[in-house]
Amino acid sequence: MRVLVIGGTGFIGPHVLGTLAGEGHEITVYHRGEHEAELPTGVRHVHDPGAGIPVRHFPASLLEPAPEVVLHMFPVGEDDATALVARFRGVARRVVAISSGDVYRAYGRLIGTEPGPPEPVPIGEGAPLRTVFYPHRRDGADPAAWTYGYEKILAEQALHAEPRLPATILRLPAVFGPGDHYHRFRPYIKRMLDGRPRILLDARLARWRWTHGYVEDVAHAIALAVTSEGATGRTYNVGEAETPTMEARVKALAEAAGWSGTIEVVPSGRTPAHLRAPFATAQDLVVDTRRAREELGWEETVATEAALARTIAFEAGTEWATGDPTAEMYAEER
Repeated sequence: MRVLVIGGTGFIGPHVLGTLAGEGHEITVYHRGEHEAELPTGVRHVHDPGAGIPVRHFPASLLEPAPEVVLHMFPVGEDDATALVARFRGVARRVVAISSGDVYRAYGRLIGTEPGPPEPVPIGEGAPLRTVFYPHRRDGADPAAWTYGYEKILAEQALHAEPRLPATILRLPAVFGPGDHYHRFRPYIKRMLDGRPRILLDARLARWRWTHGYVEDVAHAIALAVTSEGATGRTYNVGEAETPTMEARVKALAEAAGWSGTIEVVPSGRTPAHLRAPFATAQDLVVDTRRAREELGWEETVATEAALARTIAFEAGTEWATGDPTAEMYAEER
């Protein structure tokens, strides 16, 4: 199968490309060329410094030879999704696009943009979506920044609007693992690596649940969607089968790290300000992933213990990351 991948040199993409190349597919990667990930031999690169984020320009060379499936790793919003459809309808059989669990109304309840009580969980693919768009747009934001136009709901709608290029949508969870530029588990791992005797958890955050997925497992789901004709026109949640509380997750990290300190759950309001969640923890973000498992035959390929161990090793090799605790913060946590 000829597969064109838009992006694919960042965090998740190289794992997807490795899987597809290992299965013998013919792969072209279209990216800016600002950095070259370690990709399998034989992957064709098409560089375009003007591609940018969002990607609105697709050179004619991408159609020689014509792709059968287009995988877009990071459609930002309506404009770039519309440009993709305009370029590849009548050319490719279908498109696979990466979306996010932030499309759901539950996410709006979490960040305070959607009024009402917490949404029930787990959240299925047919659950209500947000009605307030542009969740990451802030007052004074630069209209030229890609985050200004970020709206996965509009991207999904644009991709589904053209029957001549049917779309498969994958709504990803919080993805973790080596290379995670968000360093999702680092606040806890860093304290363990620094030999802190205890880790404080605000009681509200301790019982909160948010579906995650290890990078290689998420990449496996994406590769299955690319190669499964039965996925045409379908939308899938991706993520762990069972979502633990944050307290349980930190305990699992502690075990994987061999950390023998104490995890102390502190009544809300008594924790230092920097440890309090800036969102409504009454709203869990737990998604139902049964459809992907049943229809795609997807399951995790890396054991949880191994996934956490690899993540800890990655953070141990990272000298500094934005948000690392300061001496003043540690003093407040005594």
